[in-house]
Amino acid sequence: MTMTRRLHAGRRAATAALGLTLLLALTGCGDDTDGRASVPEGWSTLDTDSLSVGYPKAQGYTEQPAAERSRSNAAVALKVEDGIRTGMVSVQLNFATGVSDAAGAAAAAGAGIGLGSTRKATKDVRLAGPSPARDARRIDYDFTADGKDDTPNRGTPMTGVLVAGVDSSGVPFVVRLNAVKGAVAGEDLDAFVGSITVK
Repeated sequence: MTMTRRLHAGRRAATAALGLTLLLALTGCGDDTDGRASVPEGWSTLDTDSLSVGYPKAQGYTEQPAAERSRSNAAVALKVEDGIRTGMVSVQLNFATGVSDAAGAAAAAGAGIGLGSTRKATKDVRLAGPSPARDARRIDYDFTADGKDDTPNRGTPMTGVLVAGVDSSGVPFVVRLNAVKGAVAGEDLDAFVGSITVK
């Protein structure tokens, strides 16, 4: 009888320990509304008032000084090869009026992709940061370079991904990565989206 009780007690303790381990594991994988997104090794970060986003510094991207970037961009990182911009990460804030959610921000940002672009996929994503600012929309697309402003020769195949949403202060944002097609792996595009933390 005593042996049976000990066995049951041991099983209950093991079950409880297993349950606690699973609970901790699930908690670690759950939504962390105050957490920051992970940035891959070899990447650096663009930081703005509304969000931060990673860019592949080890692949030759460098942050553009504020004095050199367009006034419409809050932050930019460029990859320049032989004087040609072959890759660009950009952040635009407050780029549209009357936008209050991710769907509206994505519609406005999508309209700016340009003629001749081909949308490959559109889906909702969840970013790191405070809720409900975490809700955003991702659009993947292909386009061709126009050869202007030190971009690749006209007609060069390009690929891009944008993420649009609204931060916790109601400011709409759009984050883009554009690059020569094939220069950025699919997993790096996913890592780019996963590196965004909304404020």
